[in-house]
Amino acid sequence: MTLLNTFLAALNGLIANKLRAALTALGIIIGVASVIATLALGQGARTAVESSFRFLGSDQIQIGVKQAIEDGALVPYGQPLTYEDGLLLPEAVELVDRVEMSVSGEGKVRRGREVLDMSITGTTADALVSVIAGGEVQPVGWPEGKPLTEEAFFAQGRMFAPAEVAADADVCVLGSQTAEDLFEGDDPLGETIWINRERCLVIGVLAELEATDPQERYRSKPNEAVYLPIGTAIRNLYDTEPSGESAPSVYITAHVTDESRMEGAKLQVATYLRERHEVEQDEEGEWDDDFHLTTKQDILGAQQEAARTFSLLLIALAVVSLVVGGIGIMNVMLVSVSERTREIGIRLAVGARRWDVVSQFLLEAMLLSAAGGLLGIAVGVLTIPLAAILNQGMALLDPVSIPLAFAVALLTGVAFGLYPALRASRLDPIEALRYE
Repeated sequence: MTLLNTFLAALNGLIANKLRAALTALGIIIGVASVIATLALGQGARTAVESSFRFLGSDQIQIGVKQAIEDGALVPYGQPLTYEDGLLLPEAVELVDRVEMSVSGEGKVRRGREVLDMSITGTTADALVSVIAGGEVQPVGWPEGKPLTEEAFFAQGRMFAPAEVAADADVCVLGSQTAEDLFEGDDPLGETIWINRERCLVIGVLAELEATDPQERYRSKPNEAVYLPIGTAIRNLYDTEPSGESAPSVYITAHVTDESRMEGAKLQVATYLRERHEVEQDEEGEWDDDFHLTTKQDILGAQQEAARTFSLLLIALAVVSLVVGGIGIMNVMLVSVSERTREIGIRLAVGARRWDVVSQFLLEAMLLSAAGGLLGIAVGVLTIPLAAILNQGMALLDPVSIPLAFAVALLTGVAFGLYPALRASRLDPIEALRYE
């Protein structure tokens, strides 16, 4: 019996029971669609994780204060990270090239009768360089793909210089909306405003900015901002000198000289801070650090591990659907063998080989699973937009998922159709002919 004849016989067997074949394929359709939608959700989750932390440079170590829970509230644990800790870091740590520091707090910004209550940020002079490199915000209407420049971020004036940061100069840079609220269209450059009880000379106004992620544009407010040199901000917001005992904790970003030696740099930074903060080891020899070090690799690793776990869970559910569909195929094929026992007996009696019987029923199972697989692929691709809506846009079609899902569907047909096919081929021709 030729392969074509076997295929036609298998096809005719399915056509003779259209409704039963359609209901049997339904389990495969659901399973394959689940596999494609699941892989799309997993791919979307991984992409979202990478996008969320793209502003973290691969050469950066984020240094923050460790926190503890006290009376149900988060409080700093141990000593604060001081301005002096960050200032001396590049000299003390060989693998650190430079550092950026920031501190923020609430204050009153006043010009004439106009008073704004807002968050005020103190930074180092090269903070804007990191903002540009991170690509988290951009000037409104900036062409996609065009490189960002420091000049593009300014509508007027400039950023404060390193010398002004070192001298704790009374200068500031305003966000576009803040400048509009205070000056109402007048030129702010060279004008003096009051931040709390201190005078401040306006040296720059940022361009109107927007988040690069469209979903963040309704939540972030990059244009309502006031930036001061970090020492000036500490003195203004906290009424203390930057190196004073009551100075607030600052957030430090260290840039390493060699990305391939990131772990070595983290160890050097940790050793430096342990010495400055007089951190001791506990009874088990572990350091009781009052700070935490975080790199892009640390965050992406943890988040992607969670995304992988989520994907595996969804894949397990999809596999269950395929197994249920496979059991349906096996059940229908066993019923078909029982109904066609006399037909099988006649074929065996007139000289058909057992392999001919196996191949016919196996092809029927494979045709069922292939039809279910193709329809499942179509359903799965069509459900991806719906999955994206329900999952906050995090669903991306993985091209590999289509051939993978189809191969799994065929494998399911073979695995669950093999036993009924073998059972049919092992029938005794004489007994089969007597079957009523």
